[in-house]
Amino acid sequence: MVREIVRYPAEVLKRPTQRVDVIDKEIKKLIEDMFDTMYDADGVGLAANQVGVPLSILVLDTSPKEDAPDLKMVLINPEVVESRGKQKCKEGCLSFPGLSVEVERAKEVKVKALNEHGEPLEILLSDFPAVVFQHEFDHLKGITFLDRLKGWRRRLALEKYQKLLKEAQRV
Repeated sequence: MVREIVRYPAEVLKRPTQRVDVIDKEIKKLIEDMFDTMYDADGVGLAANQVGVPLSILVLDTSPKEDAPDLKMVLINPEVVESRGKQKCKEGCLSFPGLSVEVERAKEVKVKALNEHGEPLEILLSDFPAVVFQHEFDHLKGITFLDRLKGWRRRLALEKYQKLLKEAQRV
């Protein structure tokens, strides 16, 4: 089921999410809905609080469209164990429709989490998958990509987003 994506400045996007202690039918349904919602919005990552649920769950699918390794994953209660390098990447966000900004992120991140079956996993992500993970991981901590900007870059991005919101309300 496709859920409504919460738009900034909703409060649920500004608060850290809660750990998941039990992976039951409701959590599995939420995960399924998150993938449906992400795909429907043509996204590559989605955090649970972006659909209004303040739990520490994120889904990613950075698989290329052609034959390539499957990079679809569910990460529950993720933690960054290690990060290396730097990269800048232009990012968009489903909670900020139409806005994209350049953000600096780690080039590689080693992540510990649980999968959708409650099994522990440790994975090393690099390049684009690392960017997507860090973007969604920030959401789980109540941080948006605009919070990664400083000074005039942040102000300009906020002004552009406000303009996009006004234009969308006119339609």
